[in-house]
Amino acid sequence: MKKILGCAAVVGMTLAASAQFSNANADIPAFHASAAAQPLPALMSGTQLSGPNFAHSYQVTAYKMAAKVGGVLYQEPCYCRCDRAMGHTSLHSCFEGTHGAECSTCMKEGVYTYQQTKLGRSPAQIRAGIERGEWMNVDLEKIVM
Repeated sequence: MKKILGCAAVVGMTLAASAQFSNANADIPAFHASAAAQPLPALMSGTQLSGPNFAHSYQVTAYKMAAKVGGVLYQEPCYCRCDRAMGHTSLHSCFEGTHGAECSTCMKEGVYTYQQTKLGRSPAQIRAGIERGEWMNVDLEKIVM
């Protein structure tokens, strides 16, 4: 009887713990649904894009691309989950400091956002693509502006 109750307890705890993952749409990282009402914080640029965090040309290019679409980045989530670990409020936050240069997820999502914006996609369409994981196809070694 104790074994049955013990197994039932383990099954119950497992179901309760997995319930948080049952709705994937509810687990989207932080983003803003509309354009910023106030001026956004500056993204790193110019001479800031040097030093050990910018040893590869694609890191600099990713930041230059981000600078062109800052308002769109504000409306996009970042799947490296920096909203949880660092308090970021959108993909824009990643490029305000060096985090974007240190994280391939941020760079790929930033480049994807730039590319899709150039193709005429709206922030909502880009967000849907990010949520589908389309940014994973970005090859950082081959990006050019």
